[in-house]
Amino acid sequence: MRRTNRTLALAGGLLLATTLTCTGTAMAAASPTASETVAAADCRPLANASAQAQAIVNAACSQLGVPYSWGGGSIHGPTFGQDYPGGGPGAHDSQVKGFDCSHLVQYAAWQGAGIALPEGSWNQAQWSGATARFSRAQGIAPLQPGDLLLWGTDPANLGSVHHIAVYLGNGKMVEARESGTLVMVSDVRLNSQYAGALRIAGTEQPPAGTKRFMTWGTNVALRPDPGTQRPPVTRLPGPTAVDVLCQVHGERVSAEGYINDAWSYLPKYKAWISNIFIDDPAAWLPSVPNC
Repeated sequence: MRRTNRTLALAGGLLLATTLTCTGTAMAAASPTASETVAAADCRPLANASAQAQAIVNAACSQLGVPYSWGGGSIHGPTFGQDYPGGGPGAHDSQVKGFDCSHLVQYAAWQGAGIALPEGSWNQAQWSGATARFSRAQGIAPLQPGDLLLWGTDPANLGSVHHIAVYLGNGKMVEARESGTLVMVSDVRLNSQYAGALRIAGTEQPPAGTKRFMTWGTNVALRPDPGTQRPPVTRLPGPTAVDVLCQVHGERVSAEGYINDAWSYLPKYKAWISNIFIDDPAAWLPSVPNC
């Protein structure tokens, strides 16, 4: 999990820390070919699906035309990637702001449905939260829009999955395919590396009146009060999806180079978390009411 660039402040707008800045250079041009240029109207659910599945598709389709960038992207949108060590078209992807395949899928799942997928296509392929799985032998007949399509060097081993895409229906998918291309709509490739699919729609949604965020960091303490005086109720071992009910100004704390007094209440844990550890650009969370 990469830390989001954010400006930290106390109530009243007093700036307490400088905003982290990206160091990537200007985005490299990526000229689409005729086959890669797809009207936005063609990227949509092409069969009946649940509202949650439709939202996943719509989130993926909202990034149509964004460049592929190896290692690029997050749950918040495109980022500069990494130079592909094998050279070729991806040798300068640190200068390209975009998505790779797994981060496009991660973005679509989070923005569309508040589903927190792990990093990496191989980890996503083995995600324990899948609500259904489909084998290579089943092809695409049982699939619905929003399902995730998989390809691996050994289709029988999900740990070998190296590519993932979002199914649209009617044999179409939206994908971030490779360096030098744009996020596009493609025909599903039922080739020798096709490894099946999984369904992520149908997972638990945020309770009424809450808003879902991701945390960052490891061993993050959740407290019984909006402060650090009492021992933690529990700790989050790593990045975790949390549902926030409300927020208050509590004890001013300093952690990981940030200073802030905002705390959010997590009803699932009956505990408070410092907003420093919530992965959002704002220190005071948007659209979250005061407690």
